[in-house]
Amino acid sequence: MNDFSNQRIFVAGHRGMVGSAVCRRLSELPCEVLTAGRDELDLCDAGQTDQYFGDQRPTAVVFAAARVGGIMANQTYPVEFLSDNVSMAVNAIHAAYRSGTTRFLFLGSTCIYPRDAAQPIREEALLSGPLEQTNEAYALAKITGLKLCQYFRRQYGALFHSAMPTNLYGPGDNYHPEHSHVLPALIRRFHEAKLAGAPEVTLWGTGSPRREFLYVDDLADAILHLLRLENPPDWVNVGTGVDQTILELAQLVAETVGYSGEITTDPSRPDGTPVKCTDVTRLHSLGWRHQIDLDEGLRRTYQSFLSEQGAGQLRSV
Repeated sequence: MNDFSNQRIFVAGHRGMVGSAVCRRLSELPCEVLTAGRDELDLCDAGQTDQYFGDQRPTAVVFAAARVGGIMANQTYPVEFLSDNVSMAVNAIHAAYRSGTTRFLFLGSTCIYPRDAAQPIREEALLSGPLEQTNEAYALAKITGLKLCQYFRRQYGALFHSAMPTNLYGPGDNYHPEHSHVLPALIRRFHEAKLAGAPEVTLWGTGSPRREFLYVDDLADAILHLLRLENPPDWVNVGTGVDQTILELAQLVAETVGYSGEITTDPSRPDGTPVKCTDVTRLHSLGWRHQIDLDEGLRRTYQSFLSEQGAGQLRSV
């Protein structure tokens, strides 16, 4: 897909952080972007999904639809995290093939890899060991989507492939006080602590786990790069290859927000995977590298947070 002209590209999950970033990038190109909100299309419903694909006939799909959340959400709703994400992926992949879609890019997550995978994590680590228990249900669903794309490609020759982004952040993130991911949760907590004049903010866990973060507009750019490749890999990590501890991240967020109180930790809370940093050698060999570092990304994200909050559009679900 070197030329996006005359392409009808369906972005599933266009209202989410990733989907909206992909739509922003596609809006700059000579293609038709197809979207459907949950009120128009329930991807968990196979019949609705088949009808939508049959009516719209997208030539390509960027599948960014997912039920997502942090450790608490994953532990509280494992049934939904597994069943909803599997249903959406299976329904969309089958419907795309039946309707003649020629390109399907499935977005997973680096949480698909084993808890104790060698660091940095290479793509070959998939299914080589036990998963992290705190997000096992979500990981199993994403592995199912990835493998189904691989099998369609192997069995039918369909150009269905996957990208595994590292931890994402940026405009349009979910800032729910309990169910959000770590970075938006920290932005909200430090912002509220600054406004309240709170003397300290306590982090879940020890603060020692290491995490890697990618600005969502960088991911959107990587997705377009992968769509342009004539023979992409079945799946590829998308990240920066740079990580830091949660405590270091919290200190960066506090500095960005302007919070000057104390940062403490609560070791009685779960840490999750001890280390998770991607090996991005394969992605670099394909000609793509990230452009936005964490300091710049945090500044942009905090400004988006303030703008979204001021406009009454802050996601908190």
